[in-house]
Parts: sequence; C-alpha cells; structure tokens
Amino acid sequence: MIKIEAVVRPERVNLVVEALLESGCGGYHISNVSGKGTQQGVEVFTGRGATTTTRAALPKTVITTVVKSELKDAVVEAILVASRSGSDGQIGDGKIFVSPVTEVIRVRTGEKNDAAL
Repeated sequence: MIKIEAVVRPERVNLVVEALLESGCGGYHISNVSGKGTQQGVEVFTGRGATTTTRAALPKTVITTVVKSELKDAVVEAILVASRSGSDGQIGDGKIFVSPVTEVIRVRTGEKNDAAL
C-alpha cells in the first residue's frame, strides 16, 4: 500500500479530486494549510506601479490518500495532470509525496490492509 500526499493550489482541488476518482482512488482527505516552498512568496502590487515580494506563507491544500501499490502510478499521474497550471506548469503548482504504508486497520470492523481500504 502507498500513501500519496499532494500539496496543490486551492483553486485546483476540484480538478484533482475528479482525477483521483477517475484513476480508481477510493477515498481521500483534504486539508487547507499554509506554507512556503520553492515559490518563496508572491509578488504584490503596492501602488503607483511598484511591486514587492511577500515572503509570507501561501494558502495550499493537501490531499492525502492511501491506495494499493498497483494504483500508485495512475494516481500520481492523475494528480500531476490535474494540478499543473497550463501545459508547462508554474512555480507554486505543488508537490507530491509518496511513501509506503505498512499496515491499515479499519476501526469499525478491525479489517486490515487491502480489506480496510
């Protein structure tokens, strides 16, 4: 089993969720967060044509899912396509983190691993 966490622009969430469902992903969690990565802030117009770069944390959304290993490539590709701005993408489009999951347990029934997904 694989855990996939995608940090994406908030305005791309609906597209990413649709792509997840089409790729065979059964469930996900969404969290609104703030953070700063490579983008290092955003350029802001201050008046009279002047601009400044704000180094504050930017709003992002984290979408987390756990899928069977055989779905990993399809889910990652779906997230990549849905979260990318334009054909080439832009700084700030996000990141995808993929990590192994050793065990999943459904609280209600005690089912484990694939049965719990």
